[in-house]
Amino acid sequence: MTQFPNIPSRQALREQVRSQLQPLLEQKKFQAAKELLVPIQPIDIATAIEDLPAVMQAIAFRLLSKDEAIEVYEYLDPAIQESLLEDFKRSDVLEVVNEMSPDDRVRLFDELPAKVVRQLFFHLSPEERDATALLLGYAANTAGRIMTPEYVSLKESWTVVQALERIRQVARSTETIYYLYITDAGGHLNGILSLRELLTADLEAQIHQIVNRDVVSVQTDTDQEDVARIIQDYDLIAVPVVDHERRLVGIVTVDDVLDILQEEATEDIYALGGLQSDGDNYFRSNLFTVARKRVVWLLVLLLTNTATSAVIRSQEDVLERVVALAAFIPLLIDTGGNVGAQSSTVIIRGLNTDDVSVNNQFQVIRREAIAGAILGAMLGVIVTVWAYFLQGDFGVALAVGISLFAIALIASIAGAGLPFLFRSLKLDPALMSAPFITTAVDVLGVLIYLNVARWILGL
Repeated sequence: MTQFPNIPSRQALREQVRSQLQPLLEQKKFQAAKELLVPIQPIDIATAIEDLPAVMQAIAFRLLSKDEAIEVYEYLDPAIQESLLEDFKRSDVLEVVNEMSPDDRVRLFDELPAKVVRQLFFHLSPEERDATALLLGYAANTAGRIMTPEYVSLKESWTVVQALERIRQVARSTETIYYLYITDAGGHLNGILSLRELLTADLEAQIHQIVNRDVVSVQTDTDQEDVARIIQDYDLIAVPVVDHERRLVGIVTVDDVLDILQEEATEDIYALGGLQSDGDNYFRSNLFTVARKRVVWLLVLLLTNTATSAVIRSQEDVLERVVALAAFIPLLIDTGGNVGAQSSTVIIRGLNTDDVSVNNQFQVIRREAIAGAILGAMLGVIVTVWAYFLQGDFGVALAVGISLFAIALIASIAGAGLPFLFRSLKLDPALMSAPFITTAVDVLGVLIYLNVARWILGL
């Protein structure tokens, strides 16, 4: 039985290639470098090439055979793909681009300058040009844009023998043969078969006798996140894409969905940090671009936090009389910000995965409010004891504890409620929630704390 490498051994293999490939290229031992890459999987070769200095990436890529080059190229980062286009002669790269899957080619074209795309596009074969033009005609981030037109379609009147012969003819040029799609003369999707069902059927049976009419499909304008969710929910390897007249135009495969899920998760993580990624690789972006993306929300927070300064100035008499109160302001607002961030994170993630919805928002907010109250009570007791230990003033310690309870409660409600509010306003909850939660907790937290201290201490 064939033994496949486990995760640790594969990682070790990657590290070995990384450590050996660059020295071989530097010493111009190209044959040894070529032999080093022979047993390596395309995804691992792509990773090794990306880790090389820019001047060596094209050299390493030229060592690959044609078939290897096509597979490796599809795994490379778009920035590396573009640099290879510039390094190669046009004739060298055209064959690689022409042999790519249409959906992978479109993803590359989306990253390239329009001038380069036009030059590449008109050098494609007529068939590949038509397939690429079809996908480019759909809006970005839709099923039509990420689908591949390379699938197996069968006719209902065919026998199982005829269907198997058709699969033998087209298998090498299709994305997957596990799902077989049944269409009529007009190309309308009428049913689906798995390869298992076809292989186990009577050879003389006709397709219409064994076809499954219950087909899960998406339309060309379906959002790519919804496509990913459908494939995930129904445990599909691929999902058919139909137009508004239910004509089959392509399929989206599970490997494309994995890429989408990674992209969307990355965008959400960036947004939670107050960044707009725009689909770019953050670590390969220009430093000025990085600074421009990060400075926007930092300026917003800088300006809004002047409200916190205004609250402190309005309560200067309290702080002057009990200076010890000032020492606990950072503790309170930082804890409140952390509680709010926790609540907003779980709610935003729940909205993205459909675990929560606008229909049950009040139950969700109520649940987070109760959780916030419990957290506030626990932290309040602990910080009261700690503050008394530090300052030896029970009044100050009690003010800190009560304020922390109130701040945790408010932060939980804000963290749970603001994502729903921004979703209803058609704004990105991940991008909008963090700065508003921070501002609300800072301003209200300081206001509550100093007023509670005034009340308890009788100031």
